[in-house]
Amino acid sequence: MILQTTNMLTTPQKTDVLGLPINLLPDYPSWILQRFSENLGSHIITLNSEMAMLGQKDEKIAQVVRQAELVIPDGSGVVLYLRLRGFKQKRVPGIELAQDLIEKFAPLGPIAFYGGKPEVIEAAAKAWREKIPNINLIVSDGFLDEKQQQQWSQTLQKVQPVLILVGLGIPRQEYWIRDHRQICPQAVWIGVGGSFDIWSGTKKRAPRLLRDNNLEWLYRLYQEPWRWRRMLVLPAFLLRCFLG
Repeated sequence: MILQTTNMLTTPQKTDVLGLPINLLPDYPSWILQRFSENLGSHIITLNSEMAMLGQKDEKIAQVVRQAELVIPDGSGVVLYLRLRGFKQKRVPGIELAQDLIEKFAPLGPIAFYGGKPEVIEAAAKAWREKIPNINLIVSDGFLDEKQQQQWSQTLQKVQPVLILVGLGIPRQEYWIRDHRQICPQAVWIGVGGSFDIWSGTKKRAPRLLRDNNLEWLYRLYQEPWRWRRMLVLPAFLLRCFLG
């Protein structure tokens, strides 16, 4: 199945990955911007193999995915699952979608970064301020006590950012977005995992050759060998791809 583009906003084609909904579109940023222009808030989830397998075990995360307005295929395993079922959808890395959204939303209002270590989030914000001098960023690290959490929530409610990027890791960032969306109901919310680490220069993305050949996960394992236990879900997901 090949998605057709039109001059009008395309309605997302809906299917599922291991029972979790996923939306197929040729142009995700345009759809997100259109919803925002209609004063409709959105929770964007970038679905990868790890989250799909987690959703098999944990109904709480599965429910969060089902409630999101847009679920995007982030991960070669998810794209393979779709292709084996006749859907020719390109992979959309979450970090690349987030970068695109920052550039498109920067002229529209404040943008919030939340998550990571203090030095990491400040370096990530600095990099974006250098790239887009007029960007209006509010930032907070992810190591907040209860009082600081309340203050950060109050800041978000007062400022009403148009785009809120949350980098707390899976599934914590999805739960946090679910629990706080009501304070900025018209915003676009997206979990960005370790993107702040990349933007800050703390870590590097895999070389283009590995990304183009669906081996970004291998480079991540090289950088963070402690992730090997989490990576065990990949062969399990691959088996599910073929066995259904």
